[in-house]
Amino acid sequence: MKNNLKTQFLEGSRAVSLTVANIQPDVISAYPITPQTHIVEDLAKFKAQGKANYEYLLAESEFAAASIVVGASATGSRVYSTTSSQGLLLMMEVLYNASGLRLPLVMTIANRAVGGPINIWNDHSDAMAMRDAGWIMLFAENHQEAVDLHVIAYKLAEEFNLPAAINIDGFILTHSFESVIIPSKKDIKKYLPAYKPALGTYLNPERPVTLGALFTPDHFWLEKRRIDEDLKNILQVFPKNYKDWKKVLPSESPIKALLDDGLVEYCGPKNPETLLIAMGSIVGTIKECLKKDKKTGILKIRSYRPFPAKSVKKIIANCKNVAIIEKAMSSGANGPLYSDVMSSLSGFKGVSSNHIVGLGGRDINIETIKNIIKSAKRTQTKFW
Repeated sequence: MKNNLKTQFLEGSRAVSLTVANIQPDVISAYPITPQTHIVEDLAKFKAQGKANYEYLLAESEFAAASIVVGASATGSRVYSTTSSQGLLLMMEVLYNASGLRLPLVMTIANRAVGGPINIWNDHSDAMAMRDAGWIMLFAENHQEAVDLHVIAYKLAEEFNLPAAINIDGFILTHSFESVIIPSKKDIKKYLPAYKPALGTYLNPERPVTLGALFTPDHFWLEKRRIDEDLKNILQVFPKNYKDWKKVLPSESPIKALLDDGLVEYCGPKNPETLLIAMGSIVGTIKECLKKDKKTGILKIRSYRPFPAKSVKKIIANCKNVAIIEKAMSSGANGPLYSDVMSSLSGFKGVSSNHIVGLGGRDINIETIKNIIKSAKRTQTKFW
């Protein structure tokens, strides 16, 4: 590394737990569920060993864990939680409350398939279940990106008073080992100051406020519109926040991107004949596949909510074929990522195709990607 920062070879879960500990939340509550377990085990050990000052509460369920951090956030504390799959579904009622109450809690989702049938391996069906809950939703390709996005997520959440979820692919990232730079507490403080919410935005007897009041129809839609507007406003500040963090903790990518505004990243030729669009760890496999391909590019969606429609449209404008590759399905309709991409492409005259891959952890190899590229000239929805 040219930046002289210390590189460590760590499991993805360990990289996340070390970063969260250095962010210094006030309250952490979680319930262990595969493949998120190593994250909460580490955070519990740090507390037990006297290496951390946060309050750590092991809840009796994911619903309880989410409720605990919502309550703590409502009192003006910086909070953290993490979950996966069915655990996320058990939290769902609380997730909507977190955004509706404008609480900036941050959570890691170690993405795992939702049953039944029972499955503990990776896909994005859990994340897609919360895509309309009013949360910031970010997806990491690798360990370093997972580390970076946790710090950025706190910055955005606390600036806009909205909760944020960082999605990291279960087992593929949580249990694998990669070289990664862990930011120190000092590094993080340069970018993310101590959390000091303004009086009147949290529960405090010095300035009483009501959180969670009953809203009549005339007021409910106004609040929902404000949440939507604020989520979309994040699109304007995310690039600067991303750039500012990279100044604090610069990290090098093995493949140079032609565009990286934080929201999306594009690697490939200036005018690709075929464009692949994907999120999460699969992007690494696609990049490996495209090393010698001069006609195909990969557009990585890093911010799924808010959805970066303008950035996507800018890259797609001159493409002949666009293939959206995703690890989730929307039964009875197109894939959720496909629907989001195509809704932003009014007037697109090329060929678009939807490719559902890796459901329940099904292997996605370079041969799969090559076959998708070959079939990208045909409009279709195909399962691999």
